[in-house]
Amino acid sequence: MEHITAAPTAKAPAGRFSGDVYLNMIETPTEPARLASALVRFTPGARTNWYSHANGQTLYITDGIGLVGTRDGKVVRVCAGQTVKCPPGEEHWHGATDTTFMAHIAMVVGDADGDGTTWLERVTDEHYSASCT
Repeated sequence: MEHITAAPTAKAPAGRFSGDVYLNMIETPTEPARLASALVRFTPGARTNWYSHANGQTLYITDGIGLVGTRDGKVVRVCAGQTVKCPPGEEHWHGATDTTFMAHIAMVVGDADGDGTTWLERVTDEHYSASCT
């Protein structure tokens, strides 16, 4: 067994997120492990860019109310205790609603080249606002 001290909270990279988002890494894998996980906290209105994962992603909502959207226009509202699975290669975004905080544990299984994430363009304010209604 290994007891790991908590990683400091870091501000998420502005080039990949809109609004204020904060990360606490839970697990940064070393070979042979490939599962990465982080606690991600979104302030009201904050969200990811569009992106995808080569091996998919699982989000476990720990607090607040959030939104998860896909390129086909589907948007689901999520709350604490719910889990969302994004399949491999699916372009999606997620974040808090415009009036509430949201936090989730993000879990990604990487590949030999890293976490398999492909970051894309920002979710526009117009698209996000339409998703909040």
